Amino acid sequence: MRVWLIFVIVGAGTLALRISIIALWSRLGQIPKSVERGLRFIPPAVLSALVLPSLAAPDGAITIGPRLAAGAVAFAVAWKTKNVLATIVVGMVALWAFQAL
Repeated sequence: MRVWLIFVIVGAGTLALRISIIALWSRLGQIPKSVERGLRFIPPAVLSALVLPSLAAPDGAITIGPRLAAGAVAFAVAWKTKNVLATIVVGMVALWAFQAL
């Protein structure tokens, strides 16, 4: 029961924080350009925070292995082609190839 109470309190706190920010911007009328520029960096930052630890340290210690090599190949494909499907396909093929070695 205590765990559920913690979940509800944390969820309510998160919701209150988000609603307060939305209410603040609605009162100001428009989001400042500097904030908009900063908000553009949030998705890549979150994605890299989620992906990089599983590539560089899958077992908890930083290792140079097949995952990191495949991630580097996928990064190169993403940078060159800017195609999500090509990045996923080439990254998975590279991972399988590096794991087979």
